[in-house]
Amino acid sequence: MLNGIENALNRISNFMLFGFKAKMNNKEFLEQEIMRWKGSPERIMQIKGQLYYQNEHDILTRKRTMIGEDGKLQVVENLPNNRLIDNQYAKMVNQKANYLLGQPFAIDGKNELYTELLKQVFNKRFMKTLKNGGKAALNHGISWLFPYYTKDGEFSFRLFPGYEILPIWEDSEHTILAGAIRLYLVAGYDGIKPTIIEKVEVFDMQGIHCYILDGNVLIPDLTVEEQDCAYVMNNGKPLNWAKIPLIPLKYNEQEIPLIKKVKSLQDGINVMLSDFENNMQEDARNTILVLKNYDGTNLGEFRKNLATYGAVKVRFDGETKGGVETLEITVNAENYKVILEIFKKALIENAMGYDAKDDRLSGNPNQMNIQSMYSDIDLDANEMETEFQAAFEEILWFVNAHLANTGRGNFENEEVTIIFNRDILINESEAIANCAASVGIISDETIIGMHPWIDDPQQELERLEKQREKEKEEMLEQQYNPFGQQPGNQPPKKEGDSNGENQKD
Repeated sequence: MLNGIENALNRISNFMLFGFKAKMNNKEFLEQEIMRWKGSPERIMQIKGQLYYQNEHDILTRKRTMIGEDGKLQVVENLPNNRLIDNQYAKMVNQKANYLLGQPFAIDGKNELYTELLKQVFNKRFMKTLKNGGKAALNHGISWLFPYYTKDGEFSFRLFPGYEILPIWEDSEHTILAGAIRLYLVAGYDGIKPTIIEKVEVFDMQGIHCYILDGNVLIPDLTVEEQDCAYVMNNGKPLNWAKIPLIPLKYNEQEIPLIKKVKSLQDGINVMLSDFENNMQEDARNTILVLKNYDGTNLGEFRKNLATYGAVKVRFDGETKGGVETLEITVNAENYKVILEIFKKALIENAMGYDAKDDRLSGNPNQMNIQSMYSDIDLDANEMETEFQAAFEEILWFVNAHLANTGRGNFENEEVTIIFNRDILINESEAIANCAASVGIISDETIIGMHPWIDDPQQELERLEKQREKEKEEMLEQQYNPFGQQPGNQPPKKEGDSNGENQKD
């Protein structure tokens, strides 16, 4: 099984292999690479992006501290410690994924048969997988599509998150994949004790090689059957693709996750909200009590009596007067509000999103105001679309291979264009008026493609053609119908009829 890994490793640059393979075999090299990558800052940030999207933020592990007698911070357990989350990050991820991938994409090609076959492959389930892949790409910087055949023989795609895949790139631009290592967790049992098992899959040109990671040692996974270690099964025989069947979906060229750009701002929002509630609950901290001649042993007893009975005893001894005075500390909510607004605005700008409550949307906004509000997210979507268009070249390669293998035709040299329909807010009345004013100046196909009510321009053109044919047939039927009521072809009036009344001579 390890012999199959040799091809993938041999294609890694000589610079890498010189230091490793001189002293380690292939198995040891894989183990070292997995352990290096497993705890790497890049993978930790990918996992952090997923956790933040799922509302698992660092604020949840926060502890209240104070400066101790030695001048160092100490954890304080008796203070309010609220952990509030306002997940603006997840909002940005959903916003950006839905902006580019929320609407079904259109397929434009000259070969109608090829286009129809592609629509069967790129069905609603694939649209959902692609949209989830966009969210994963935002959270992890990169996600992966795995083309495969189900147990029923159906061609499909599976999504792998970025933190599960260690790619082995053949080039520094990360465009040619020589192999990959997948690390994932499964629930299992050690005897009767529940445990978590780390499984490893190595992808190369010979298929999938399955292992279990025991500490930092790879051992063969004997629980996996032969068909699970092959890319394709044909009549019980394992077959392989001519490429590594992993397609990268990148958020950007650098594969930087969105969380890396906005984590500090999201943490700041959570801290401000939590501190505000802490200060509102700290009654004894908002009011400093000044004791004079207190009739008690220590401050702990004083606070207990105050909280329990709402009163304390003070001593009046001759000229020494007892009493309790207060110094008020006011919590100004406006300060927190201003800081929160600054943080949220900065997060939206750094995430290159848009504010749905923007003042430019008040009243009846024109298209220029709307486009100005969408300018940042549109620029970021352009880069993301460039990466996804490149991914579709790889996707179409596997789809074409599937169509050829199933005898549906060879479409290797067919040209097709994938058109993403961005989910942008527009002034529909203004857009429709512009479309109507463009009739006779540009083609109907271009006008239909820009109309705000149309998702599939090709389908709408077909509907228009059917409508025109139907109208033409109806006109022909009326023109040649001898019993029609057209002018000049009126039926003869009955004798004695005049304006609908019977008259006698």
